[in-house]
Amino acid sequence: MRCPFCASEDSRVVDSRDSESGDSVRRRRECLHCGRRYTTYERVEETPLVVVKRSGTEEVFTRAKLLNGLLRACEKRGITLERIERIADEIEGDLRRESVQQVTSAEIGELALRYLRDLDRVAYIRFASVYRQFEDIDEFEDELARLEALDSTAAFDAAAARKTSPESMGAGT
Repeated sequence: MRCPFCASEDSRVVDSRDSESGDSVRRRRECLHCGRRYTTYERVEETPLVVVKRSGTEEVFTRAKLLNGLLRACEKRGITLERIERIADEIEGDLRRESVQQVTSAEIGELALRYLRDLDRVAYIRFASVYRQFEDIDEFEDELARLEALDSTAAFDAAAARKTSPESMGAGT
């Protein structure tokens, strides 16, 4: 592995740990030439996942493109790079677990929106505005209304679950 700062091939592993999803190993390395530290990820090489774009063209799935879109949506939101990378890993893992070789860009976008909705509402709207190609304020308002409806439905479901839980019905007393 070459140092991204000085291109030296001499480095040592400072820290190594499995990712939360268990499909990669994160390694912190220190360059023995310049002394700077950097992170590398080791992943199992899998069969390529082909993305069918809106135009009908196909291209190989690129995690970096997904990560770049997530980073732009989360810019200046106080969300750590590690958390954003974990979301990219989870989305890619979800796609690969489906055991298909082709996936549409729409499926990837919807998965990203699902994760961002739970993470940060502003990041969700930013991503949705690019992904859904908003052209006017009405489309923003429609998406905000949709987000509010999803939030109120989730809150209603959570409240209903609490009311029907054995603890709330006096079970065990």
